[in-house]
Amino acid sequence: MEKFEHEYGAEQIQVLEGLEAVRKRPGMYIGSVSVRGLHHLVYEIVDNAVDEALAGYCKNIHVTIEPGNIVKVEDDGRGIPVAIHPKTNISAAETVYTVLHAGGKFGGDSGYKVSGGLHGVGSSVVNALSNWTEVTIQRDGGVFQMSFEKGKTKQSLTRVGDSDKTGTTVRFLADDTIFETLEYEYEVLENRLREMAFLTKGLRITIEDLREETPKKADFCYEGGLISFAEFLNKNKEAINKTPIYIEKQGEVPVEIAIQYTTAYSENIYTFVNNINTVEGGTHLEGFKRAITKVFNDYARSHNLIKEKDSNLQGEDIREGITAVVSVKVKEPQFEGQTKTKLGNSEVSGIVQSTVNEALSNFLEENPSIAKAILEKCISASRAREAARKARELVRRKTALESSTLPGKLADCSSKNPDECEIYIVEGDSAGGSAKQGRDRKFQAILPLWGKMLNVEKARADKIYNNDKLNPVIVAVGAGIGAEFDISKIRYAKIIIMADADVDGAHIRTLLLTFFFRYMRPLIENGNVYLAQPPLYKLSKRGMEDIYCYTDEEKDEHLAKIGTEGVSIQRYKGLGEMNPEQLWETTMDPDKRTLVKVKLEDAIKADEIFTILMGDEIAPRKEFIEQNAKYVKNLDI
Repeated sequence: MEKFEHEYGAEQIQVLEGLEAVRKRPGMYIGSVSVRGLHHLVYEIVDNAVDEALAGYCKNIHVTIEPGNIVKVEDDGRGIPVAIHPKTNISAAETVYTVLHAGGKFGGDSGYKVSGGLHGVGSSVVNALSNWTEVTIQRDGGVFQMSFEKGKTKQSLTRVGDSDKTGTTVRFLADDTIFETLEYEYEVLENRLREMAFLTKGLRITIEDLREETPKKADFCYEGGLISFAEFLNKNKEAINKTPIYIEKQGEVPVEIAIQYTTAYSENIYTFVNNINTVEGGTHLEGFKRAITKVFNDYARSHNLIKEKDSNLQGEDIREGITAVVSVKVKEPQFEGQTKTKLGNSEVSGIVQSTVNEALSNFLEENPSIAKAILEKCISASRAREAARKARELVRRKTALESSTLPGKLADCSSKNPDECEIYIVEGDSAGGSAKQGRDRKFQAILPLWGKMLNVEKARADKIYNNDKLNPVIVAVGAGIGAEFDISKIRYAKIIIMADADVDGAHIRTLLLTFFFRYMRPLIENGNVYLAQPPLYKLSKRGMEDIYCYTDEEKDEHLAKIGTEGVSIQRYKGLGEMNPEQLWETTMDPDKRTLVKVKLEDAIKADEIFTILMGDEIAPRKEFIEQNAKYVKNLDI
């Protein structure tokens, strides 16, 4: 192995003082420097205020996005302590903002019973990654202020007035030399703050966006807590138990759970620890799943809803159509990393399981009609699962023969390295023909689809395996579906949906995205799904190369430059109108094409939109269309 010629002595070992480490490696502390990391700054400050609410002191939190993307977070909690800290010899407030791992959230004698903070880095990290930060504290009869620039103290804590109120106000401007963008997405913040309000019964959280001429504002306060949360999640679905089952138990690890079943087929379980959304689950989720599987099977057998000779219902049968919110409060939570996505405390699993066992068993015995309705759905799901298993085995038997391994219409690529391979799922045979001729055969595969596709929002897995439109997609991707989906087996790193830029094309894109979201969600979470962007117009003029335009604005800009005289404008109604060379040049050439990566920023919001657009309820869909019609562009009628 080649050796690098450089010095490696004591002087090469860097010691990063104070918050320099955060500025050097921001991703270690907030996950990324993308818009997601930018939003994380807001969450860290709001989390501190919510911790005050969990401790019983804060009633109101107000978040403002000011012009210039300045964020202000105000709370009426106790206010950060202002006395001199015995170890740092500066005020406790300044210590919290300038020293990593300093905070009131460590150990049994800390200032908080439970908190969302893991390492005590929230405030100091936000400070380190901001151009400037200003903090105003009201407590002990006074008003105190301090300010910072790029994590370094500009003005130490100073008393500037008197006050009989308490609370903390933080204003900050994120550092544009660190983040890719400073543009906050109002809807993303709104959804997260609504979630926090659901999880903290009675806490009022408001958000205001003052960046536009017409301000946006939302106000959240839910006395129903998790019951309100479950009802909100299912507002566009038909519920089986109209009032969510509510489970609450105080103790060493307080547990709060809301469960509501709907006639839908998807499973939606959201788990939280100290109000932190644990998107990867953990021990609390494991305990919950084990408990509901046992309780429903025990009830079904004791009431002869399943016979002795029959197998037990599987967990996936019992979770079909479930919406559940599981929230636990843990004094010293063990998370996997600062991004806090999976709970590791082993004792929580048993606590959640025993809590659900007792409370859910009692509920089913006291509400036999609801118990029977839910179990009828579970038993129906079990039969469908068995039918899906038989259909899946049939697919596997077919694919065991090399001659019929892949769908007949699939034009596969020659490379077998998934990392460099991509598949275009193309609407229509004519476009599929052009794509097959125009592609680079080494790494681009083409799968044409034709006719109306199944809406999986209204179908179970057995119908999907037997569907002649979706089955080729399942086989081509090669990783299975649902609980059996294994992303390590995908055959293509990029799965690109290429449809016409009209109403039918939009419908096909939505149907495919619904399928991927419901049955292959890791594809979206992992960033494997893309939307191709074919051009809308071709501008032609004698003596000039053809110009392809992807939006009306782009067309108008080019026409303003070249003039309209002698210019032929072709409006593409479909991909089939392009010959293979045009399709390659505009939509498939990696050096020139535009692909839009499908992202999953918020599973709750995505679930709501797919339910509205593809579900059975007509009223929410009509309302959604009325509210969003003004944003639609390039809609062909």
